[in-house]
Amino acid sequence: MKDKLDLLNKKVASAHEGGGRPRIEKQHAKGKLTARERVELLMDTNSFEEIGMFVTHRTKDFGMDKQIYYGDGVITGYGTVSGRLVYVFAQDFTVFGGSLSETHAEKICKIMDLAIENGAPLIGLNDSGGARIQEGVRSLGGYADIFVRNVHASGVIPQISAIMGPCAGGAVYSPAMTDFTMMVENTSYMFVTGPNVVKTVTNEQVTAEELGGASTHSTKSGVTHLTALHDVDCINKLKKLLTYMPQNCEQKPFKKHYVLGDEERQALTDLIPENANQPYDMRDVVNEIVDKDSFFEIHENYAENIIVGFSRIGGRSVGVVGNQPIALAGVLDVESSKKAARFVRFCDCFNIPLLVLVDVPGFLPGTDQEWNGIIVNGAKLLYAFSEATVPRVSLITRKAYGGAYDVMNSKHIGADMNYAWPSAEIAVMGAKGASEIIFRKEIAAAKNSEKKLAEKEKEYADKFAHPYRAAQRGFIDEVIDPKLTRIKLMKAFAMLENKSVKLPKKKHGNIPL
Repeated sequence: MKDKLDLLNKKVASAHEGGGRPRIEKQHAKGKLTARERVELLMDTNSFEEIGMFVTHRTKDFGMDKQIYYGDGVITGYGTVSGRLVYVFAQDFTVFGGSLSETHAEKICKIMDLAIENGAPLIGLNDSGGARIQEGVRSLGGYADIFVRNVHASGVIPQISAIMGPCAGGAVYSPAMTDFTMMVENTSYMFVTGPNVVKTVTNEQVTAEELGGASTHSTKSGVTHLTALHDVDCINKLKKLLTYMPQNCEQKPFKKHYVLGDEERQALTDLIPENANQPYDMRDVVNEIVDKDSFFEIHENYAENIIVGFSRIGGRSVGVVGNQPIALAGVLDVESSKKAARFVRFCDCFNIPLLVLVDVPGFLPGTDQEWNGIIVNGAKLLYAFSEATVPRVSLITRKAYGGAYDVMNSKHIGADMNYAWPSAEIAVMGAKGASEIIFRKEIAAAKNSEKKLAEKEKEYADKFAHPYRAAQRGFIDEVIDPKLTRIKLMKAFAMLENKSVKLPKKKHGNIPL
């Protein structure tokens, strides 16, 4: 028995040292941690329990029977992060380039099944060159096994993917189906086909960074939600992201202890410029409303005309969606609609209340928008809000024009509480444009058309460029003093804490994808 225990201990030590894994020094030379170091950094001290440590591949072809490594290129197991149970897999690029084999996939699938059955978040630390070519269709089948579990887990447990190195071919589709994707600058890449294939097929010359680096996917494609400077930064951001969400769809987010103090925010009184065409940063509004240093922005550099992110109000986790006047005047366009819709649906999946900050002059006009489907993409955001059953509170800070007013969580599509500042303007369009249409005959007939237009513009503004007509109809619940905003929101979310809504029975809706 003692001999067997000694042998087991040697095998465990060998597995923890890498089991003969090559090129570990190269990983560190690039500023990358090893897969095991990443897991240890993520998990609470001594909490990680590894599963499948001694699994090896079954392939005998192409000399593979002479290359055997414990774990087969992926570390899988469970443990705690900040005291919460999570399941994790970390691909090891030093073993066959982190490529996915049949047994590699089986290990990941086992962890995914456990996460779903036990209602705990699933975290993937991805670092893979794609399918293991030597295994042919068996590796492709392994990807499909993972994909279907991603779908089954969607909306049941939070799924987070951290891209810690190259992620190519079939390896990119599992992260794409998870809730959040993170990338490390300069060391991680995501693409379906790499630069060499692109050059062969299209004759384009492009680097891996330009084609699928963190900067590309965080600004142009929107594939990644968060970027990090290095592996440690990525793990720290991942751990912070977890704090805003519950374990699964049947639980509520953890509420932090909060002691009430002076909740008035005088700074909010002067944030809105007197000139309605002058921009301001909606982040300044957010930071004054939410608990100090609690705003965690998602998709910061993508579709910058709308901001989304997590925060806390009175200790409660809240999802924030807000138009951003300093980018395209805060209009809704194709990309911002998709960005916000995706975030709204995540919050609704996991019982995270929504705070919507509205300053929107409408949808962006133009052939580019129409040809790229602003109709169907704008409808995605409308659908997401209309479908959401979590507590939903809106605050109109300035403009709420046209159909965009409806889309941005209006009372008409089910918002629970709608507030407005006195600076709010709720109308079909701006006073100038409306006056040019309504009074065009009078303006044309006037001796001084510019003076007449100014008169009519003032007449229209006096009638519609304020929140009080909407409040008279009950579309706005209260016009509030900006400095009292935080107090009003804390009370509203506390009141809505036990909100329960039953939707009509159906298999699922058909969102306009």
